[in-house]
Amino acid sequence: MTDQPKSIHDLTVKDANGNNVDLSIYKGKVLLVVNVASKCGLTNSNYSELNQLYAKYKDQGLEILAFPCNQFGDEEPGSNEQILEFVCTRFKSEFPVFDKIEVNGDNAAPVYKFLKSGKRGIFGDEIQWNFAKFLIDKNGQPVGRYYPTTSPLTIERDLQKLVE
Repeated sequence: MTDQPKSIHDLTVKDANGNNVDLSIYKGKVLLVVNVASKCGLTNSNYSELNQLYAKYKDQGLEILAFPCNQFGDEEPGSNEQILEFVCTRFKSEFPVFDKIEVNGDNAAPVYKFLKSGKRGIFGDEIQWNFAKFLIDKNGQPVGRYYPTTSPLTIERDLQKLVE
């Protein structure tokens, strides 16, 4: 087994088109990592507020990394192409959307294994539902974990401290 990553920048993920993305390209940026779904009751408010945060802070070094996941209530059943169409057409989101992954269990993506190892929730390390959020500092370290019901705009105060 390989060594545990020391930061999120040590990992490589796949984008929605199946291309490898070395997360070291985000060194020096503040990241908000979110597991997303298209058919969740939290979808509209989360995408709308994530777009607001991205528009306000992208020029200050914020990147939002969206990872579609279908592990909760079958609420992200579509293909990557369908997910991109939904996100880009319905919400006009400009932040990157990655390959659909699992966030819990034996097949959890390495990026989520890393995030959960650093920031446990009150229910242990499992992700509870769609739209759980992790705030990552410029050095690639998780500094905040927020529950699915946490409004992205309420994270803004924590975010501001990191982008300064």
